[in-house]
Amino acid sequence: MEKIMIPKFIDEPPTVLLWSVDEIAPIAVGLVMGRFLGRALIFTALGFAVTHVYRRYADRSQDGFLCHLLYWHGFCFRETRTVVNPFMRDWY
Repeated sequence: MEKIMIPKFIDEPPTVLLWSVDEIAPIAVGLVMGRFLGRALIFTALGFAVTHVYRRYADRSQDGFLCHLLYWHGFCFRETRTVVNPFMRDWY
């Protein structure tokens, strides 16, 4: 019989080492881009700085603030009946 991992909390985000996935993404992107451009240390340090700023802002804000911020600036990633494109001019 295989052991099944059960998370402690239902709403717990997926983590990599000490960070959640949305916090580790800028570091990983910085590392990959820096590797391609030959400046891995600089871009990885920039990724750590972006993660630090993001974490400080996320701790003071409500859950899901980034989705609301992107929606406010016109980036709508969902096509549903409840979330419509804010720049849509014609309604059918």
